[in-house]
Amino acid sequence: MSEIIPPSSSHPVLAVPENYRPMGVLVVRKPKQRYWLHILLLVVTIFTTLVAGARMQFNFDHDVPNFSAGDEMIAFFPLGWILAAPARLLLGIPFSATLLTILLAHEMGHYLFCRYYGVRATLPFFLPAPTLIGTLGAVIRVKGPIRSRAALFDIGIAGPIAGFVVALAALIVALLLSKPAVATMAGPDLELGYPLIFHLVHRLLPNRIALVPLSRMALHPIAVAAWVGMFATALNLLPSGQLDGGHMVYALWPRAHRWVSWMVVLFLVYLGWHFVGWRLWAALVAATNIVSWRRQQTPDEGRIRGFRLGLALLSLLMLALTFTLLPFRGQGFGWR
Repeated sequence: MSEIIPPSSSHPVLAVPENYRPMGVLVVRKPKQRYWLHILLLVVTIFTTLVAGARMQFNFDHDVPNFSAGDEMIAFFPLGWILAAPARLLLGIPFSATLLTILLAHEMGHYLFCRYYGVRATLPFFLPAPTLIGTLGAVIRVKGPIRSRAALFDIGIAGPIAGFVVALAALIVALLLSKPAVATMAGPDLELGYPLIFHLVHRLLPNRIALVPLSRMALHPIAVAAWVGMFATALNLLPSGQLDGGHMVYALWPRAHRWVSWMVVLFLVYLGWHFVGWRLWAALVAATNIVSWRRQQTPDEGRIRGFRLGLALLSLLMLALTFTLLPFRGQGFGWR
């Protein structure tokens, strides 16, 4: 739908001769969605997350740490183990379905608000990868201009809220399905660092679960999917560059966006001296900062008021609940 802008002092009216006749009509066609690519990436991501989840479920059922894939060429991605018995893929359904639902909820939160505000955007692209969780996440591409700071704020915060709600529901169910680790269970090659939300939910559960420390729990694969959802929420809520948190900062306070973004990069660089993964994320966030310098996101007019200020505080609370200084523990991951 096109928008007609009425004449104003800032939009001068050009004189048109009375005998002017248009020579032709320019038709602008709406770009087509590449549905085949979305479907292909989704199918491959379903497979890769089933592979990762199947081994987690097998390990959970046999009292083995989640992230133990045996002698695989690609660490933590047991493709050879699956190819030896393809029926094992069925074991990965709980993990795969939970993780993909969380990722889909996050991206659809963005997409639906883009549709609400008339902003052109793609459907989610899922990113398969032979990693310990079988994916690099999901993204949408916003291809149209966002015409107000209120729209930018709403589109930015919708994804984290939707993903957090689904991940929280999955976490509650998953901790109830988890069990105390047996005394003979070997130490994990890779151990997750739990954010505050894990500890809070754990304390609110029945005594048979709450009395066992999280460090002594054998997590159900659904809990691992919930952990990934919380970790992704924390990364996206960082108030920097083109991240969701960066969009919200720009909407609330455009002139502060640049220095807040670089303060976050410096904070991540500091954390990188202790946890190597934050160095890579600092570099990626710095790249988004440079991109955000080169283009103005929305008109610098209007102010964010009312309930959106409350949502901004909610986003800070979600960041505090989902962020962890040390996401992974293990050889090559620990504090220096």
